[in-house]
Amino acid sequence: MHGEYKVPGGKLVVVDLEVREGVLRDVRVAGDFFLEPDEALLDINRALEGAPADLPAPQLASRIDAALPEGAILFGFTSEAVGIAVRRALAQATDWSDYEWQLIHDGPQSPALHMALDEVLTTEVAAGRRPPTLRVWEWASPAVVIGSFQSLRNEVDPAGAALHDITVVRRISGGGAMFIEPGNTITYSLCVPDALVQGLSFADSYAYLDDWVLGALENMGVKAWYQPLNDIATDSGKIAGAAQKRVVSGAGAVLHHVTMAYDIDADKMLDVLRIGREKLSDKGTKSAKKRVDPIRRQTGLPRDAVIDRMIGSFRGRYGLTEGSVTEEEMARAVELAQTKFSTPEWTARVP
Repeated sequence: MHGEYKVPGGKLVVVDLEVREGVLRDVRVAGDFFLEPDEALLDINRALEGAPADLPAPQLASRIDAALPEGAILFGFTSEAVGIAVRRALAQATDWSDYEWQLIHDGPQSPALHMALDEVLTTEVAAGRRPPTLRVWEWASPAVVIGSFQSLRNEVDPAGAALHDITVVRRISGGGAMFIEPGNTITYSLCVPDALVQGLSFADSYAYLDDWVLGALENMGVKAWYQPLNDIATDSGKIAGAAQKRVVSGAGAVLHHVTMAYDIDADKMLDVLRIGREKLSDKGTKSAKKRVDPIRRQTGLPRDAVIDRMIGSFRGRYGLTEGSVTEEEMARAVELAQTKFSTPEWTARVP
């Protein structure tokens, strides 16, 4: 069995192993990481040899930590990263390079249609009828997108939304509210097979699926990192938030989507969003304006240039062919936008 795990912002860990009589055998750890002393690699292999095959990654990491010599240095990876690679080997997880990735980057579409497209395309990936897909959104109008489980009245000020002609929609994933203005927002979705994240915890899958965009930002001069559970942050503040939805039909798939602040009208946002003091306090800030530091200020690049560089980064890592939403997919999405995502029953399902 073979498993690989690219540490977000770090190095690749590779594990080859067998399972006999319920325990790990012939374990061989490798990768492009750094490790001192050299002999510590043998200690890692020995720590995993004979371990029960059902041990989760943290327990595997504990065995490694106990076996490492005092003063051992692991650079670019951690003992838990090795545990994750073991779990991915056991789960027969796939890798990014196992797929032909497709890009969808269409013209502006309504907020409700974007919500519907996410559901339809992820379902198609789960059914095996669509390849793994990176979809970059263009917005036809301003919006507030609330999480699947958020209270509508707690998150949105209806008077503020009406004043600024902002559409409120609810997505199928959890997480918090997103304030959207077409020229100030960069949004993308990844619709991926469940096999790609096998062996990863729910939390680890967030950083794993966005490692490519952290690399793209770094190439634009922005040092960013994942701030658990679902924020992309810099020294100057948050620049993006992610959310996920798991589809269990067919072979299974994961919808992972991210909204990034290219620029922001903070005063308008505060008119529309009811951002509580408690929510802000755990971020260590005194106002919502200080929570977000837009990409425009940090890069100095036009929005289109940022998007082009992000797409180029993904293509350089994993390959990417131009694609489109099929007629059948679009017909289903249009119907869902009308019958689900535009209805008060869905939008106010948590009043």
